[in-house]
Amino acid sequence: MATKTATTATTAAERELRVAEAIHSGEMEGLPVTVAGRQDAAEYVSGRIDSDELVARARARYGLD
Repeated sequence: MATKTATTATTAAERELRVAEAIHSGEMEGLPVTVAGRQDAAEYVSGRIDSDELVARARARYGLD
């Protein structure tokens, strides 16, 4: 999949908070985040991919396309 530069107005701090909340929520439900998922999340936080790409990668990883 091609990556794209994030163009949203969110800051890295906001993206980091969103990721931390999502990981925490999943873990509370018994759904640990894989290493690959954490790598994708780090790319999102840094702004290398946008939220649409983050979701697309997760969906592809679990066969939800």
